[in-house]
Amino acid sequence: MVLGETMDQAEARTRLLDAAEQLFYERGIQAVGVDQIRAASGVSLKRLYQVFPSKADLVLAYLRRRDTRWLASLADFAHARPAGDERILAVFDWLHAWFAEPDFRGCAFINAFGEIGASDPAAAEVVRAHKAALRDYLAGLLRQAGRPDGLLDPLFLIAEGAITTAAITGSPEVALRAREAAAALLATAA
Repeated sequence: MVLGETMDQAEARTRLLDAAEQLFYERGIQAVGVDQIRAASGVSLKRLYQVFPSKADLVLAYLRRRDTRWLASLADFAHARPAGDERILAVFDWLHAWFAEPDFRGCAFINAFGEIGASDPAAAEVVRAHKAALRDYLAGLLRQAGRPDGLLDPLFLIAEGAITTAAITGSPEVALRAREAAAALLATAA
């Protein structure tokens, strides 16, 4: 009996998403086939297709789960800091720690959009929703700090630019430069 045939649907889903997240983020969505995910997860092909009828369904689930985890990790880190500017700047401290992780490959959402955004409107929408959620999170931090709304777009672009630049350069130090830029932006609006 294949291991995947003995596990329930919830366990199979978790194993499949764990494998998909690791493989898609490391190698790219188009480079990873369903057979690779099946093999890495230990889930039978039959169970895989019961849980995710298509690779596109698996990709959407992967992106949605990553969105939830990524934003929760950022919020947990930032909210451990004092409210105000320190909490805003904590975003860049969190980015620095993320960029320094040995498996950092840039933004999974930008990567997915670059690979399949033009051909998969549902995936493109999940990517847009993730970016909107990050922007909304930053807006909330600015409101809590009593900062003007006019800082939102520059702050968001500093964060997004840092993520992209870190992916290209491989340097976590980009987050420190972005933090300096965000601090200067906050100082000019004081």
